[in-house]
Amino acid sequence: MHISEGFLSPPLLTAGWAMAGVGLAWGLKKMEPDKIVRVAIASSAFFLASLVNVRIPPGSAHLSLIAPMGLLLGRSAFPAVFTALLLQAVLFQFGGLMVLGVNSVSMGAPALCVYLLFGRAVRSANAKTAAAAAFAAGVTGVLLGIAIVSAWLVLWDRNMLLSAETLFAAHLPVAVVEGIITLCTVSFLRKSFPDVLDGLNVERA
Repeated sequence: MHISEGFLSPPLLTAGWAMAGVGLAWGLKKMEPDKIVRVAIASSAFFLASLVNVRIPPGSAHLSLIAPMGLLLGRSAFPAVFTALLLQAVLFQFGGLMVLGVNSVSMGAPALCVYLLFGRAVRSANAKTAAAAAFAAGVTGVLLGIAIVSAWLVLWDRNMLLSAETLFAAHLPVAVVEGIITLCTVSFLRKSFPDVLDGLNVERA
């Protein structure tokens, strides 16, 4: 879901950086020291998963682990996404520094939304409810992300609508795979490390 350099106008890039700045400030605010390790691990997983990507100009399709990051980190997911994207841009030229703000919003915002929408449900005492919520979180995270990417492209140029539709269609199978991954992740944590999920609370600003 990276948008490549050269596709967006300066006003949109500026807006992306402004929103990314707000997300970073909010995510770093009151970040507990004991969560830093968790943020680093999640950021590393996101970094590695999204390295395997298929170029679909003006973007790319790849795994993102948006939902697991959102469910485990809450508001701290945004700094985790930003750090991983920064390293990818510097080391591998994925996306780019100019569009770093836009790409951070495209993947950081869905992670936060997933947390707010499904954070309580995945901690449900009912295993079936938690499993359904986890799968829905995985699918929703990807669809929200590609919807935001599509919105950026169409705002830049309405003629990009076809490209946006192609990107969205390419991510439908990715959304299903991410739903399964999120389901497996939540199920594993509920059985092996329940305290990781039980300790989560929907955070206030």
